[in-house]
Amino acid sequence: MYTYARPIARLIEELGRLPGIGPKTAQRLAFHVVSGSVERARSLAQAIIEAKENTVYCSVCCNITDVDPCRVCTAPDRDPSILCVVEQPRDVVAVERTHEFKGRYHVLHGAISPMEGIGPSQLRIKELLSRCKDGQVKEIVIATDPDPEGEATALYLARLLKPLGIRITRMAHGMPVGGDLEYVDEVTLARALEGRREL
Repeated sequence: MYTYARPIARLIEELGRLPGIGPKTAQRLAFHVVSGSVERARSLAQAIIEAKENTVYCSVCCNITDVDPCRVCTAPDRDPSILCVVEQPRDVVAVERTHEFKGRYHVLHGAISPMEGIGPSQLRIKELLSRCKDGQVKEIVIATDPDPEGEATALYLARLLKPLGIRITRMAHGMPVGGDLEYVDEVTLARALEGRREL
């Protein structure tokens, strides 16, 4: 039986450890890297090393950054009284793409998931609570995913934060723009009906 050369097999194995990369995709990526130039491979390896060595977690919002505190936390034009709480650093980028949110962020680095053994203590909730104690934060927008874990996290945070006198809001969920009604699932349709607004 034919097996890959040891360096290629190792590359496939390492690529396969990445989330969302199955064996076939790992093979395809490995052969793409190997078939390219040595300079491209070195450039990729250097980018990975630099990203790992030169990024830290912001001491304020827990987002991934190359400066601490991050640029959003130090931006004078951002409203410090409104925090948007998200699950992952990539969610900050998604909200920022809208150009609508002018407050600051807090990244939890996950969601409560008993099935995966993730409880509140594994998330950056203590850091969020300490940010809310000085009275500067007036509203928290909970932007966790609209799945069971995200909903559980949102409810948990709301219970913790409401006694502090902070306004707690949740991102609206509903039908996607350009979507066909017949293809939208029942839960999304129900949320869209609950969150309807006057025209």
